[in-house]
Amino acid sequence: MSSEDLSSFLAELKEWVSIETPTTSPDKVNELGRLIMSSAKDAGLAVEIHSGNMDTRGVPLGDHFVLFDPERMSNEKGILLLSHIDTVHPIGTLAHNLPWKQERDRLYGPGIADMKAGVLLAFRALARLSRQSPLPIRMLVVSDEEIGSPSSRQLIEEEASKARYVLVTEPGRPGNGIVSGRKGVGRYFLSCHGRPAHSGRAHAEGRSAIRELAHQILALEAMTDESRGITVNVGLISGGTGANVVAEHASAVVDLRVPDAATGIEMNERILGLKAVDPDVSFVVEGEINRPGYVKSAGIAALVEKAQAISIADGQTLFDLSTGGGSDGNFSAAMGIPTLDALGIVGDGAHTLQEYIEISSIPVRWNLLTELLLQL
Repeated sequence: MSSEDLSSFLAELKEWVSIETPTTSPDKVNELGRLIMSSAKDAGLAVEIHSGNMDTRGVPLGDHFVLFDPERMSNEKGILLLSHIDTVHPIGTLAHNLPWKQERDRLYGPGIADMKAGVLLAFRALARLSRQSPLPIRMLVVSDEEIGSPSSRQLIEEEASKARYVLVTEPGRPGNGIVSGRKGVGRYFLSCHGRPAHSGRAHAEGRSAIRELAHQILALEAMTDESRGITVNVGLISGGTGANVVAEHASAVVDLRVPDAATGIEMNERILGLKAVDPDVSFVVEGEINRPGYVKSAGIAALVEKAQAISIADGQTLFDLSTGGGSDGNFSAAMGIPTLDALGIVGDGAHTLQEYIEISSIPVRWNLLTELLLQL
């Protein structure tokens, strides 16, 4: 990558980061999507848009889209570049808590690592190599990865089924790491409905939904077993209407991580099998494993070896790891398609107010991704 290409990359990345794209703001997600699609058309790429998306509760989501070279359309299985443009940071983060700034080799901004820099890397590689690569390349960009990809999973699996390899541009790990395995992920929704009452004069008449939820939270957290690679986290809770009211309603959202499919089935049954402690409070738990486990197969191991050989030739050391975080790569890997993840720009602090990328890793990761596209 030349110094001019690096400067251009950083300028375009700043423009993308300036458009804040939380999953819950589909209009902003689509604003960035339109910008990318416009650039794609300028580069001679075709665009396929998938709109009208909603989450599991009917809330609107942004568009998903596929980019490809119209002159390379065929039935030949090729390479799928897989990325997402939604982030976890709410609107206003850029202006107040995580402004665009550079400190030595680190460049900060909301969603810069997870994963706007990776999307830009994949997009530029596609635009540059779409007619040079031995295998045809398609790029899928989704808008709901940060909430488990409820509306894009089918599309991801459809696109992955057309591919021989899947390359995911989630952020690279500090030290030049890539990901060759991920835990499976489950998402569950708990709802308790009790009997409201005045907390002073009629406390005994009430049945607290919050108290019931507390019992369920303790039961769920007790399911964590680090020795087996199982974690259960109650990450969101809500309920009640006032400090002097026995709560009628309470709810929670639960995150489950498991190492493999069998453990996922076991834990899914345990969580869905929870029952109310108080018979006078109704309790409902819904959810499922929404990302299957991503286990390093022989095909994935061969991809790792290829990536390491490319890195050695570039004077770099590359390592791979398995991680507890899920990604859309879980879907393609579970289908048996060799999938390599965390091929994006190296960074850290994803989902926090210290999110950054390492500028020096941009040329390194450009070489790695482009050489993979040319050698696979």
